[in-house]
Amino acid sequence: MSTTHTTSPQATRREGGRYRQSPLFWMLTGIVGVGLASSLASVGGVVAVVGAIVAVVVYWAVMRHVARRSMPEIARPGAVTHALAGGAIGFGFITVSMLMLLTEFSFTERPGSALSITASMAAMSLGAAVTEELIFRGLALQALEKLCGSWAALAITAALFGGLHLANPDATPWSSTAIAIEAGVLLGAAFLWTRNIWFVVGLHFAWATTLGLIGIPVSGHASEGLMTTSPTGPDLLTGGEFGLEASIVPVVVSLLIAIPMLFAAHRRGNLVPMRRGHR
Repeated sequence: MSTTHTTSPQATRREGGRYRQSPLFWMLTGIVGVGLASSLASVGGVVAVVGAIVAVVVYWAVMRHVARRSMPEIARPGAVTHALAGGAIGFGFITVSMLMLLTEFSFTERPGSALSITASMAAMSLGAAVTEELIFRGLALQALEKLCGSWAALAITAALFGGLHLANPDATPWSSTAIAIEAGVLLGAAFLWTRNIWFVVGLHFAWATTLGLIGIPVSGHASEGLMTTSPTGPDLLTGGEFGLEASIVPVVVSLLIAIPMLFAAHRRGNLVPMRRGHR
């Protein structure tokens, strides 16, 4: 004699709800959505700004309706203050690194409208900063730390961030490692410290915009900034054709910034411990 088991509609809905709220599920759903928006952000100009706005809307929708969680990391109150604070750190990071390497570059003023060049550079940097931070810090880091804790999530997202930059022009295994440390670790640490996407976006935006305006390639992509800047020193110091981000100097400077951020994140109780299996 056989017994047939049926599942009630309520149980089915509960199972579906748990599935949608799985960190991996909402992470992948969000990455696909924000990734599509990033295609707009990569166009540049006004379209890049629109792409950034679309990416934020997609992120909100995924977190609200798929992950079903609150989103203090993109709260509007204090967003400008956080972005400006992050921007100050990003600008200082590149400025300090460049001041240590001035003798390793040659600089030539580039003709053109300074306002037009700056606006174009800022729009492109904004689009990239918003979409990349929503994907890596908003989605990937927060989802992975629910599964394996903050330290593992930081390491994984940093490695992924660096690895993906291997596809960029003039990339090398060293440039990818440098990006993983100075971008993956620093930006991840900045998020864990503040738990605020706008702070990290500001840091990322100021970093990329400052590099671009100087005329140094941003992660291998040539920059038509206010100056034409050419490396004259060894690649280990200048980063070569890939740009300053492949220099040992900003790698060291980024760690000097990131380590205190991680200590502060620990003191604030912002780090999620590694989950242990149940016996």
